[in-house]
Amino acid sequence: MTQWFQEFFSDPIFTSTSTNNSLWINTGLTIYMVAWTMALSIVIGIPLGIGLFELSRAHGRVARLAYQVLGFIVNVLRSFPFVILIIALLPLAKAIVGRGTGPNAAIISLTIAAVPFLARLVETALREIPAGKLEAVEMMGASRFQVIRHVLLAEALPGIIAGITTTTIGVVGYTAMAGTVGAGGLGDLAFRKGYLSYNDTVMITTVVVLVILVVIVQVVGDWASRTVDHRAKG
Repeated sequence: MTQWFQEFFSDPIFTSTSTNNSLWINTGLTIYMVAWTMALSIVIGIPLGIGLFELSRAHGRVARLAYQVLGFIVNVLRSFPFVILIIALLPLAKAIVGRGTGPNAAIISLTIAAVPFLARLVETALREIPAGKLEAVEMMGASRFQVIRHVLLAEALPGIIAGITTTTIGVVGYTAMAGTVGAGGLGDLAFRKGYLSYNDTVMITTVVVLVILVVIVQVVGDWASRTVDHRAKG
């Protein structure tokens, strides 16, 4: 058993300082891609989810049409297979960051994939707020901004955090797929040094690290959601 451990941990992925071979550097690249993707997705996805919710409650043909068009675009992007999406967006990524491969290019595709997913989860969280509570605040003369800030976001915050957690876990998986087309990170390491080289050590290790990342995200997300949930405290 001791010899097996020595052979296992003698693999170059544990000792190399090269981006092409190092487990630690590629783990950092994966975290980098996930962090930037989620930062951009939160900035774009939460307002988009609020917009979808507001349009769904608004009256008038224009509002209904806007909701249908926006909802259709969101649904199309959500249903797109990610590997095909990242290939289709290579020209866009190259135009924005100057190249079609690498972690920065992957962040463009990852964000476009994550935003509609998070937006729908935010919309769903907002729909769970009792209609009577919204109507009561509106009857008191609150402005739309006040309703959104003090009622919608406050009441739906646990659900929004849960949605961010779910989206983050999905993005971790997306980074692994992005690695197969040159994004870098754990997916790239697993594909090049594990799958193509028939190296079980690399495959097992990258899977374990990805699982650990997912577990950490889930635990932190669950804790944050419970912390802000006033219903649970009550």
